[in-house]
Amino acid sequence: MKILIADQFSELGGAQRTLLELLPALQHHGWPCLLALPGEGPFRTRAQALGVECREITCGPFGCGTKSVSDVMKFSTQFTKLRSQFRHLIDDFRPDIFYVNAPRLVPAACSLGNSTPPIVFHTHNYLKQRYAAALTGRFLRHAGASVIGNCNFVLEPLRPYLTRSNVEVIFNGVPDYSFRTPRPRIARIGILGRICPEKGQKVFVQAAREFSNLNFVICGGTQFDDSNAEPYFNEVRDLAAGLPIEFTGWRDDVSDVLHTLDLLVVASMPFAEATTRVIPEAWSAGVPVLASDLPGIREILTDSQTGFLFPPGDAQALASRIKELVNAPEKLATVTINGRRHYEENFQIDGFQRRIIANLEKSRASAISKEV
Repeated sequence: MKILIADQFSELGGAQRTLLELLPALQHHGWPCLLALPGEGPFRTRAQALGVECREITCGPFGCGTKSVSDVMKFSTQFTKLRSQFRHLIDDFRPDIFYVNAPRLVPAACSLGNSTPPIVFHTHNYLKQRYAAALTGRFLRHAGASVIGNCNFVLEPLRPYLTRSNVEVIFNGVPDYSFRTPRPRIARIGILGRICPEKGQKVFVQAAREFSNLNFVICGGTQFDDSNAEPYFNEVRDLAAGLPIEFTGWRDDVSDVLHTLDLLVVASMPFAEATTRVIPEAWSAGVPVLASDLPGIREILTDSQTGFLFPPGDAQALASRIKELVNAPEKLATVTINGRRHYEENFQIDGFQRRIIANLEKSRASAISKEV
């Protein structure tokens, strides 16, 4: 089976890392893959290192979050060109499945007509703008696409349009970062990921002001041409002045970073996060997690059982929860062990790969049965 894969970024975010972990399994099945994505970047470099052929398509750049008028105009202008590029790739590669890994590509992919191979859309983000959900959902319905969500939460805006579609929730798999025996106390607390308002680093710094005997780490950098990210990063650095906070910059060695921490904080703001990869990554490494109480996170993390929750955006509540955990080492150890077990049961890469492959085979078989 031949798979045409399309993504809207050449940088490495969670959706792109997830795809990189899927590609070896597709290759192991002997399925040739062609990856279409915009421009150069680390995602393209890593895919090519796996032996995957890459072709360039036109997409963006667009601002993050709410789109400007210029973004909307650019999207409309690029639509016809992108659709033409997809048609050329399909005619040239003749794939059995068209795997779309990004919402911005859905309208062009789903408007190619009856000669298009079965479309599988993998959604990793909650489409909070109603117009974006409506546009994406209607095109998916029109094309009869199958849809994979990395949690139920990200599917909510699309479900009204997918009543007759094959819809499945498949949690992301993450590498095994080698479980570390729980430490007897909390001394070093970190937050990992893209630095932007949605990720809550500012809340993390405000909470850190309550402590003089702990060390804090902010690991990450700005990405995705986000015009709001750099001013926000500067604000975070200014707030952190004089505090025991280390800025490590972007790090690819997630395992090494996690193994230096006694507690991981996920301070995502409302609607910014689904089931972020860093939570099961921390579970695999034996690092307890304190996260924002958001629907996508609550779907995989149970408070005081597999991790801990605090109200999103509330620095005082975050600080209070940290103080509680500092004084409860036995509870922390139990939850850490539970987190590792939860990872082993639900978030290992081989299980994720098997479920995605089964979904692709099902989509292909369904298309063949309709042809007959």
